[in-house]
Amino acid sequence: MNLVRAEIGRLAARRFVQLMLVLLVTAFGITIATTLAGSHEPGPAELQRAETWAQEQRAEVRVHYANCRVEQPLGPGTGSRYQGDCENLNPDRIDASDYLAGVFVFDRQILELAYFLVAFLCLFGFLVGASYIGADLTSGGMTNLLLWRPQRMVVLGTKLGTLLAGVLAVSVVASVVYIGAFRLIAEFRGMPGSPTATFWTDLSMTVVRGVLLVLMVTALGFAVATLGRHTSAALGVAAAYGVVWEAGGRIVMGILDVARPDQLMLISYVVAWVGGDIELYSFDACSGRTMTGSCDPSYTILWPAGLAVLLALVVVTVGAAFTTFRRRDLA
Repeated sequence: MNLVRAEIGRLAARRFVQLMLVLLVTAFGITIATTLAGSHEPGPAELQRAETWAQEQRAEVRVHYANCRVEQPLGPGTGSRYQGDCENLNPDRIDASDYLAGVFVFDRQILELAYFLVAFLCLFGFLVGASYIGADLTSGGMTNLLLWRPQRMVVLGTKLGTLLAGVLAVSVVASVVYIGAFRLIAEFRGMPGSPTATFWTDLSMTVVRGVLLVLMVTALGFAVATLGRHTSAALGVAAAYGVVWEAGGRIVMGILDVARPDQLMLISYVVAWVGGDIELYSFDACSGRTMTGSCDPSYTILWPAGLAVLLALVVVTVGAAFTTFRRRDLA
């Protein structure tokens, strides 16, 4: 019997995996149905009213955009009123669709919905990855498998490879169906907008980075459950990290006035990786200075930094799991 074929069958036959697939489809279905029910195709009068409001807003923003382009290049210490990227004030970014109520506009809203897609898939991958190896370690299934194929690294590596391939297949199919469904909603009960080549590139890269994140999260769930010899170990570590560090750590660092605490939070690098970058603010970094332009409280984390941190975490955790499993007594 081929080990890979056997693992594929075991993964597909697990009731927990089947349950998670049902829950994943249900979550997507609710999101799509809610959008469908809350959208309608706008009429001519509604479009004209939205265009009028957009023109008024463009005229107001155009002044600030021009001032930003003049003042910001002068740099800190010059009293500039503008921080961040001036392109955020570009009047060309304002579209009439921004002033349509109850209308789903594909090119304006699909990117945010893609983040929900990534979040759903990450949860799916983490839970499936943790339970897939955790159940075998606690039930004795791993011991029986090693009696048939007494090669620990091969068996564990095959399990991880099969898991990642399965989650990748689910993620690709789910992404295509999910985005396709919203495209259909935009065509028949909303507006497709004016998607450009840049828009499709940004959306595609967001989905690709999101799918890679899903695979990394899946590997983390698998590795932590292997280290803890139980599914609950991965769930406990995830919960403890969120409560103790992401929540409690922020409170403590806020009390201590630590500069740029977001640089120490994993979630910042996750967002930077999926979104391409994340702009953060830390006014504590300007403590003791005048806040009239002499200190810029903003800073940016780019996707390469996010990828480096996430890859380092995955490599260290998976490496520790394989090293421990190689020497562990499974009896």
